[in-house]
Amino acid sequence: MSESASRGAPDGLDPLRDVIRRYDLAAKKSLGQNFILDLNLTRRIARAGGAVQGRTVVEVGPGPGGLTRGLLMEGAARVVAIERDARCLPALSEIARRYPGQLEVHEDDALKADWGALLGGGEKAVIAANLPYNVATMLLVGWLETEPWPPWWDRMVLMFQKEVAERIVAAPGSKDYGRLSVIAQWRSEAHIALTLKPEAFTPPPKVSSAVVVFTPRQVPQPACSVQTLGRVTAAAFGQRRKMLRASLKTLVPNPEELLAAAGIAPELRAERVPVRDFAKLALVYERSIAGR
Repeated sequence: MSESASRGAPDGLDPLRDVIRRYDLAAKKSLGQNFILDLNLTRRIARAGGAVQGRTVVEVGPGPGGLTRGLLMEGAARVVAIERDARCLPALSEIARRYPGQLEVHEDDALKADWGALLGGGEKAVIAANLPYNVATMLLVGWLETEPWPPWWDRMVLMFQKEVAERIVAAPGSKDYGRLSVIAQWRSEAHIALTLKPEAFTPPPKVSSAVVVFTPRQVPQPACSVQTLGRVTAAAFGQRRKMLRASLKTLVPNPEELLAAAGIAPELRAERVPVRDFAKLALVYERSIAGR
């Protein structure tokens, strides 16, 4: 064990600041990187959505491995990490040697990953990640739009910029409520479990961050197509200041017929429509297309 390890890292590895210095791992803004160096905090994040002991965990963007180490210290049986920054691979290799057979690191772009192939089937996984800010929303939407449903994951514990987290959990009628709120809340139960100030990261971002925990709804209701729900919400929120009878004209020539069939008042604006009513509207729209 090195002198720096004897000073404190509870897993017997060097403190993360020493690891970053050794491998010259300054965070890259172009990759949306902000590292968490406090292992007590990464362990809290690992526990935020429930125990990971004995579980398979998918991690995106582990960087120098702060959350990776937190997950393994909390008893994860297997961590499958996707990292596109080759600079971080030596640091992650140190963790893999400390936990033989428990950490698999893939140098890849998470937006293009074949999750089924990486996991090899079997039990459902937990997704836990301090997501790169520049791709966080795209990754989330991809996981929420997974088909077939229920998905290959049974819990997600994800770090976002606080403003994105607030959009995910926003209620109808709030300024933050939008397309992301609808898809997230239709397909999952989501809540903010932890809020972090900029000082928790290296380098500190300009905004606070939050950890959101997602649990998939086994049968989202009403049971429409997720792609159709995406089209309906894109039209409705694309012109969110307009009433639905106007904003939905990009979807159908006569929105009022569609809205009447769904039982939604045409003078409402998108931000006032509950998640369930959006799904009902998508279902009515699907049936209208099928009947043509």
